[in-house]
Amino acid sequence: MLCKKTMRENILKAAMERFLHYGYPKTTMAEIACDCNMSPGNLYRYFPGKLDLALSIAESYGQETRDRLREVIRDKTLTPLEKLRKYHFEKLRRTYHQLEEDPKIYEIAQILKKERPEFSNEQLAKERALLTEILAAGNAAGEFDIKDIVFVGEMIQSATMKFSYPQLWSKLTLEKLERELSGVLDLILSGISGDGLTVQPATESAPAA
Repeated sequence: MLCKKTMRENILKAAMERFLHYGYPKTTMAEIACDCNMSPGNLYRYFPGKLDLALSIAESYGQETRDRLREVIRDKTLTPLEKLRKYHFEKLRRTYHQLEEDPKIYEIAQILKKERPEFSNEQLAKERALLTEILAAGNAAGEFDIKDIVFVGEMIQSATMKFSYPQLWSKLTLEKLERELSGVLDLILSGISGDGLTVQPATESAPAA
């Protein structure tokens, strides 16, 4: 008898194959259960619904990307500035190719964005934690001059959002997206580098008369 972890993995694999071949809307829990040689009732013991399957698959994709980004952060041959660049280019290329190779992932992403917006926010927070780790290392090395790395990390993430999920925002080629990303990063790095501007949170209050 398969253990619960192995059974969940088998279910997710079957669901993923269905989603990528037929699409999320056209896939039913009964079909996934049949692919796993189990009853629909038994399948619901592992996953309450189809959306929960999609969430688990999306989390797996996100975790794979974060694991690769951690490798960039841990690379001792790179300076913090180089890590910040590689972090963004690595993320752009991975997500771009994933969506090109498996177009129905875009469909799942759109559904999750609508049905479970909190999931997207959680994924962004996890990525932002990696980004602030680079910024903190840059401050320590004297490459960056940032007073509030949490705020600046959030702003950098906002400024580069287009390149995190490229096909959700544009129909540009990877080459053109990389050109745009390079220009955006040049502007960002000129603002946070030790010999550039000191970046700090903007205030809500109006300037004094």
